Amino acid sequence: MIVVMRSGAPEIEISRITQELSTWGLHAERIVGKHKVVIGLVGDTAHYDPLQIQEFSPWIEQVLRVEKPFKRVSREYRHGEASDVAVPTPNGVVHFSEHHPVVLVAGPCSVENEAMIVETAKRVKAAGAHFLRGGAYKPRTSPYAFQGHGESALELLAAARQATGLGIITEVMDTADLDKVAAVADVVQVGARNMQNFSLLKRVGLQSKPVLLKRGMSATIEDWLMAAEYILAGGNPNVILCERGIRTFDRQYARNTLDLAAIPVLRSLTHLPIMVDPSHGTGRAEYVPAMATAAIAAGADSLMIEVHPNPAKAMSDGPQSLTPEQFDDLAQTMAVVGKAVGRWPQVTTAVA
Repeated sequence: MIVVMRSGAPEIEISRITQELSTWGLHAERIVGKHKVVIGLVGDTAHYDPLQIQEFSPWIEQVLRVEKPFKRVSREYRHGEASDVAVPTPNGVVHFSEHHPVVLVAGPCSVENEAMIVETAKRVKAAGAHFLRGGAYKPRTSPYAFQGHGESALELLAAARQATGLGIITEVMDTADLDKVAAVADVVQVGARNMQNFSLLKRVGLQSKPVLLKRGMSATIEDWLMAAEYILAGGNPNVILCERGIRTFDRQYARNTLDLAAIPVLRSLTHLPIMVDPSHGTGRAEYVPAMATAAIAAGADSLMIEVHPNPAKAMSDGPQSLTPEQFDDLAQTMAVVGKAVGRWPQVTTAVA
């Protein structure tokens, strides 16, 4: 249930209503929008009459029930307004939102060594990336596959950030590693295999770093949004959703099926920003450019693309990784589409 305050409602009245509703055994959350304040009510609201709450104050415009099973994640909960996940980085604050330019995230699947990760970071930054992705801890289907270098790889990611000023996105797999990962990462990633690791979701919801939540390989959109609800319920409102392909009946020609239809569906259901990962979504480097540009045209707020200096020798996911040169070319193509839909960063030229 949400209580929509009238434009210009005084602070003292908003506080009074929030406190009164809290005494009913409900958790009242204030959501400040561009023009109005909304009070979100979480708890057992079924037996409360919206008209009863409406009578609290003439400053209440309307009281609405949120019909979806996901509450805080629902677009209704913010009265239709989109979230803006603002992430501080050494190069400045980067905004993940439908009202801001597309954010580019690029880098290798796994951090292999310092020279490789620093050089890759420099190349993707030069092409326009805002964040470096790289796995320190890697969930793999086979127990014999490369699992990542762990804590030492986090130090290499920190070195890459220092060298380039890029923000860092890296995955946490275990609650025991969360503090170490969050100390380095600007955005903490929960991967597809952990999308319904509810203990992990609760823990990342209790910490303050923004969270990138990847869709599970067999997850419905409602499953995915309910997983995000765990994080918001823990107190962390800064969640970015990442579509990375789902498993369907045809796996002969592509690793997964990239669900681009999820972008407009999510836009109608949730206020959270939307990222697309065409690298995992296809599993084939030659398909990544088409899906990346299509994602921008469909309304994605961010793209995550795997880039490796030598994909043939990559320790993980080489077949889906672009070379730095291929990423340079793709960035130029994405700029054309991004500008056409009004979602590309404006390049400013210094005047002598």
